[in-house]
Formats: sequence, structure tokens, C-alpha cells
Amino acid sequence: MRNQTLMTRAVSVLLAGSVLLAGCASTTMIQSTPSGAKLYLDNEPVGTTPYTHTDTRIVGTVTAVRLEKEGYEPLNVFFSRNEEVDVGAVIGGLICWVPFLWVMKYKPVHSYELTPALPVEPSKVIVAPVQPKSKADRLRELKQLLDEKIITQEEFEKEKQKILEEKENK
Repeated sequence: MRNQTLMTRAVSVLLAGSVLLAGCASTTMIQSTPSGAKLYLDNEPVGTTPYTHTDTRIVGTVTAVRLEKEGYEPLNVFFSRNEEVDVGAVIGGLICWVPFLWVMKYKPVHSYELTPALPVEPSKVIVAPVQPKSKADRLRELKQLLDEKIITQEEFEKEKQKILEEKENK
């Protein structure tokens, strides 16, 4: 009789422990269209889609998701551990209060569709007009080249004369 009581208690503790532990983890599959996107969870690279994510975070915890694929716009979204009720954690919570921290879990699948990046047409690129440098700025740059011995005194005088003549022509 005593052995039977010990056995019943051991089985009860084992079952309660398995319910408690099973209620802590939650798993979700992260998919993208198209698949093969680089996946970052909380700014840490974890692999490519499709990807199975499992954690033991508590209720309400938010996970940042970033998907990147060449030719597509980067996608930044979040999912939270409050999407579905975890019955195992509720039962475990009735036995011991701690599992109530994990009564919610993730949806089984999170699917995201990437948007193709818009190609940039050369005719559509707007280029700001370049403001011509003033003659004084050009003479200063020329003088700096002379001071740094990049050009000779003769080259300096020749270029300086060209700049000054431009002024006369205008």
C-alpha cells in the first residue's frame, strides 16, 4: 500500500513537472514570400526563411523581425507572445502559479510578403545642379596646389592667367 502511494505521488509529480515545462516553450514558423530571405530577430541574424523559432519568453514579450532579400524592400515587423492561449500552461498554473507567465503562445505560423524594390531609372534620377566655383575659389585652390608643390610656378602663372582672362571675357 505504501509503495502504491509513493508510486502515485511520483507519477503525479512527473506529470505536473512535464506540464509545467511543456507550457514554458512556444514555437512559430516564420515564412516569407519569396522564401530565402535573411532573417534577423531582435537585430541578431538567425538564418533564412522558412525558419522555426522557439523560445521561453513570458507573456507579452515582443520580438522584432527584419527580413532582407536582394531585389526587395526590407521588411520590419513585430510579433508578441500573446497571440494564442496555451492550455498546458493554464493547467500548470492551477497547480503552481509560475506557469501563468507562459499562458499565451505564438501563432503556429507567421507569413510575410516582401515587396519588390522599385528599379531606379537613370532618366528619373534627379541630379542637383553643380554650382560653378567662383574665380576667387579657383585661384585659392590653384595657390594651394602651388604651395603643396603639386604644380610648378610656371603652371601656376599660366592657369592663373586663364582664370583672370575669363573674368575679362564676361
